[in-house]
Amino acid sequence: MSAAYTVPLVLRGELITDDLVSFGTRSGAAEFEAPDIYRIVDRLPLSSPAQMADLYELSFDEILDVLQALGDALAFDANPHLQQAYEAALVANVLPARMLENSYRVLQPLFSRPNVLEVADSEVGLDYLNGWVPRRLADGREVRVRAFGARAVHIPAGNGGLVSAVTVLRSVITRSDAIIKAPSNDPLTAVAIARTLAEVAPGHPITRHLSVGYWKGGDVEVEEALYRPEHIEKIVAWGGLASVKHVTRYIQPGLELISLDPKRSATIIGPEAFGDDETMREVARAAAVDIGVANQEGCANARVIYVLSGTDEAGIGNANRLGEMIYEELTTLPEFISTAPRFPNRDLLEYVESSRLTEDFYRVIGGRNREGAIIVSQFDSQVDYSSMLSGRVANVVPVDSIDKVTEAVNSYTQTIGIYPESLKRRLRDTLGLFGAQRLTSLGYACSVPIAAPQDGIEPIRRMCKWIVEESCDPDAVTPLWRLAAASREA
Repeated sequence: MSAAYTVPLVLRGELITDDLVSFGTRSGAAEFEAPDIYRIVDRLPLSSPAQMADLYELSFDEILDVLQALGDALAFDANPHLQQAYEAALVANVLPARMLENSYRVLQPLFSRPNVLEVADSEVGLDYLNGWVPRRLADGREVRVRAFGARAVHIPAGNGGLVSAVTVLRSVITRSDAIIKAPSNDPLTAVAIARTLAEVAPGHPITRHLSVGYWKGGDVEVEEALYRPEHIEKIVAWGGLASVKHVTRYIQPGLELISLDPKRSATIIGPEAFGDDETMREVARAAAVDIGVANQEGCANARVIYVLSGTDEAGIGNANRLGEMIYEELTTLPEFISTAPRFPNRDLLEYVESSRLTEDFYRVIGGRNREGAIIVSQFDSQVDYSSMLSGRVANVVPVDSIDKVTEAVNSYTQTIGIYPESLKRRLRDTLGLFGAQRLTSLGYACSVPIAAPQDGIEPIRRMCKWIVEESCDPDAVTPLWRLAAASREA
């Protein structure tokens, strides 16, 4: 089998394309080539942390200028590196062409000056990024705190080019040294961004502190050589247990894991949705978007939709009608948002067909042509296979009270889209206690803000090292030696 594409190594601005070895894609349908990282793994980390000093000679205005220039150069129609990344993703990724193309067209605004400023200030604080922030403590000492970047390895998810772009953005904002392991299902996006950066800012400190390459996750020869506290200080890993389990073996004092693990998301719709047909239609349209964006491949996508309709005959009827409307809206979404999935889960489809045969328990709307389906429970419980829901298959569950919903919320619950707004405000304290990490307006589940916490943590703050410098005036802060002298005199 000939290689479908090559994933070069971008090593601090240098492009490396020799010593190629073959790897298989996740689908097994193609192979690609990449440089043998093991041959140059000793060149990936900095030889000394002192080499990061050049990043601290930069003003934040200069960082903003470079990122703005990078964003300007990431115009999909004019950037051959992004176009190559798109062609590779067509082979490696499950998303269809229009959706993949759109994922590249949204990268430019991410690096705009206003967006970078908002992310940096809200997620870390510009004062802490630019210098030492003073404060006097209650005991009289003066402390000055600064956020320093770290030497880090990033293992981004491959469910869209935005993840790689966010990884680069966060690394530059924090003045970090970043080594990015390209995901096999999005092999060239981070490479394309790094190559573009090297072209707009050749030899610049920001360029010199970004490397992107591919190695197979769990490659012991590479990871034992790289994942050491003397080489890196943090590993930022997106993915589930299977993806990060091999990383955890290297975690030790001096080497921290920041895990952005997969989550499940849900929807809560209040009784106000059933006021009239127009309102039901608007609610159905918003719910369909939460289900359908990127063909339900993301953590933020809705899968189980709890409806406070009640479980009497009228309530079940309302749930069924809403399910029909959601299906209608789902299957008419524009192609750049959602399509019939390219590779539907066969096991899931079998479960859906089994549910179709149990009409007393479930009503299945659509799904006969693998275009997606809405399964409406005819009682107050979700389907047994709810963890498998994907490919535009969702489960509408009628309930009598919110208690039935909170039973299903836990630390794996990332986003909950809620209608109406008054219900969201009423539930936010309770849902936060149960583990929900993001509550948003219905229809905005997959419109995820960058300038906000993620997965219940503030990952950009975690990427920083928070260094304290303090001054203690003996006249203000009683020194221990005076206490010792006083005790001897007593």
